[in-house]
Amino acid sequence: MQKLSLREFKTLFPYFKRYRLRYFWGFICLVVTDAAQMAIPQFTRIAVDLISSGHFNWYAILALGGGMVAVMAVLSGGRFLWRYFIHGSSRRIEAELRERLFAHLLTLSYDFYQKNKIGDLMARATNDLNAVRQAISMGLVAFVDGTMMAVAILVIVFIQDSATALPAVIPLPLITALILLFGNAVGKRFQRAQETYSNMSDTVQETFAGIRVIKSFVKEWWFIKKFADTNDDYREANMALVKIFGVFFPLISFLSGLTTLIVLLVGGGRVVEGVMSPGDLVALFSYLQMLIWPLIGAGFMVNMIQRGAVSLARVNEILKTVPTIRSPENPGKAPLLSGEKAVELRHLSFSYIEGDRVLDDLCLTIRRGTVVGILGRTGSGKSTLIKTLTRMVDPPEGSVFIYGLDVREWGLDELRSLFGVTPQDSYLFSDSIQQNIRYGLEKAPAGGGDEGPLLKKAVTLSAMDRDLETFHQGWDTVIGERGLTLSGGQKQRVSISRAVIGSPDILILDDTLSAVDAETEKRVLTGLLEERREGAGRPARTTIIVSHRVSALSYADQIIVLEKGRISEYGSPQELAVRGGFYARMAALQQLAAGGRLTEGEGGNRV
Repeated sequence: MQKLSLREFKTLFPYFKRYRLRYFWGFICLVVTDAAQMAIPQFTRIAVDLISSGHFNWYAILALGGGMVAVMAVLSGGRFLWRYFIHGSSRRIEAELRERLFAHLLTLSYDFYQKNKIGDLMARATNDLNAVRQAISMGLVAFVDGTMMAVAILVIVFIQDSATALPAVIPLPLITALILLFGNAVGKRFQRAQETYSNMSDTVQETFAGIRVIKSFVKEWWFIKKFADTNDDYREANMALVKIFGVFFPLISFLSGLTTLIVLLVGGGRVVEGVMSPGDLVALFSYLQMLIWPLIGAGFMVNMIQRGAVSLARVNEILKTVPTIRSPENPGKAPLLSGEKAVELRHLSFSYIEGDRVLDDLCLTIRRGTVVGILGRTGSGKSTLIKTLTRMVDPPEGSVFIYGLDVREWGLDELRSLFGVTPQDSYLFSDSIQQNIRYGLEKAPAGGGDEGPLLKKAVTLSAMDRDLETFHQGWDTVIGERGLTLSGGQKQRVSISRAVIGSPDILILDDTLSAVDAETEKRVLTGLLEERREGAGRPARTTIIVSHRVSALSYADQIIVLEKGRISEYGSPQELAVRGGFYARMAALQQLAAGGRLTEGEGGNRV
C-alpha cells in the first residue's frame, strides 16, 4: 500500500490558479457568512438582558428582531454565493481533470492496457474523481470555515468571560488528538475501499462483456457468486471505514457536550452571583454550540482531504504514466513515390518477454502496389508482425521501414494514417452501422455529408450492401455494444468497410474473412484488389492479407509462411503449391475439406 501524501494535490495547482478569482470570492462570501452567523448571538444577548431587566419596550425588541432578519438575509445570500463559487469551481475542475485523464489514456500504449483492467480505470475516472472534487470543495470549506470560526469563537468567549471560557475549552486538546488519529486511519481504510471498488467494477465489466459466453455455458450462478464475493469485500472495506466514524463522531459529541456542562455549572453560578448577565450566558451557550461544527468539521475535513489524497494518487498514477510508444520530437519525412519499397524488414526480431522471441531475424521487402499474403500456424507471429508495422508494439530501431523511413522516426499519426487495418477481433462500437464505417475517415462526421459516395463504395467493396436491406433501418441501424446484433461475418465486413473507406495506402486484412462463405470471400477480394490496382489517375496501393485460408491467399502476388517467428517459405502461390511445404499441405487439406473441388475464383488454377 502506497504512502499517502498531500503533495499529490500539486497536480491541481494549475486548476487552482485558473479559478483563483472564483475561490477568492467564494472564501470572501464564506467569511461574510461566518461573521453574520457569529453576530446573531449578540442580538440574542442584548434581547435577553433587556427582557430580564424588566425595563424594555417592544420597539427595542422589534428593532433587534429586524436586525436579526437583516443579518440572516446576509447569511443566506453569503451561503448561496460561496456554494456557487467554490462548489462550481470544484465541479469545473473535476470535469477538466476527467477530460485530461481520458485524453491521456488515449495516448497510452498497447502494453498499458494489457497490465491494467478496464474496470479499475473506470473506477478511477468516476469514483476517485468524485472524492477529489469533495476534497477541493467541502474539504477546503471545512478547513477554512472550521479554523476561522473556532478561532473567532474562542476569542469572543474569552473576551466576554474568560473565567467561564477557560474551563470550557479543557476538552479541546483531546478532540485535536482524536482528529489526528482519525485522519491516518481513514486514509488507509479509504484506499482499501477504493481498491475493492475497482475489483468489483472489473468483475461487472468482464461479466457483461462476456454475457453470451456465460449464458451459453450456463454459468450465471458462478458469476453471481463471484460478484457477491467482490461485493462483500467492498462492503467489508466500507464497514471498516464506517466503524471509525461510528466511534469518532459520538466521542466528539460527548466532548463537546462536556463543554456545555462546564459552562452550565460555572456560568450558571456566576449568573447567580451577579458577575455575569443572563444574556451573556445565553450568548456563551450559543457560541459553544457553534463551536461543535468546527470540531466536527475538522473530522469531515480530515476525512475528505485524506480521501482526496488517496484518490488523486490513484489518478496521478495514470497521469504520470509515460507512453512507451510515442512520436519522436522531430519526425522524419518520407516521399510516397510509386515503385518504392512500401515495407521493408531488416533482420527484425521482437520479444514480449526477454529471451522469448516471437519474431526472429525477419528480412522482407514489399513493394508498393503488390499483394502479399501471410500464412502460419497459430502463435507463429503473424499478428505481432502486423503490429510492428503500425507501432502498436515497438520494433527495434532500424528493423522496420515504411517507404524507406524507420517507423520509429515517423510521427505516429502520420504513420498510422497510411494504414487501414482490420484486426482479428472486429471491434465495433455501440452505434449505427453507418457511423461505425465513418470512423475510418480522417474526420468522422456526426451526421450526413459529402461522404455519401464513399460510404456506398466502402459497403460495396466489403459486400455489406446486400445485407443492409435486411436491417430495419438500413445502415442507420444501431448494432449494440461490440456489434452484438450482427453475425461474425457481418462484423468482419463492417470492419473491412471502415478500413477501406479512407483509401489507405497500405491495407492489412488480418484474418478478417474467416467468418464469411467462399462466395462472399471471392466477391470481397476480387472487388478490393481490383479497386486498389493502378488506374484512373490513382497509384497502385499495397495490400497485406493474413489468413489461414489458402483460397484467400491465392490472390496474393507473393506469400510468406511464418514458422516460430521465422520465414520458412516465400514465393508466389504457384511456386509454394509445388514445394511440398506447409502452404502445399494446407492447400491439400482445404481442398480435401471442400470435397476436392476448388473453383477458379477460389484459387484452384493457382494452387
